[in-house]
Amino acid sequence: MASSADRRFGNDGAFRRATARILEGLIDEIDEIDADLDPRITPGSLHVVFEDDGSVFVLSQQTPTHELWLSANLTAWHFYFDGARWVERDSGDDMLAVLGGLFSGKVGHAVDFGSVSAT
Repeated sequence: MASSADRRFGNDGAFRRATARILEGLIDEIDEIDADLDPRITPGSLHVVFEDDGSVFVLSQQTPTHELWLSANLTAWHFYFDGARWVERDSGDDMLAVLGGLFSGKVGHAVDFGSVSAT
């Protein structure tokens, strides 16, 4: 099996541009969630602090592997781009669906990131 770095991005710059676009799309959607959240983008990562309990979700680019890594609720996920969507490398789960489920559980109502472009 090819490494995730070989999957879809011709170079690190293309990967960084693609991840910047998805992180920007996500923060736009997160800003619309009716909850006490503090989302922030730093170069290559998205941090969301849930103000009610201080918990943090972090989604960060991993340039050497061309993956996005998510840390939330004491769990980690590793997503690669399959040409159409970001897929968790062990479970095959769609990243936007995973994020929607995690956010829904934290804020107490349905959150859907389906309108965010995968790249």
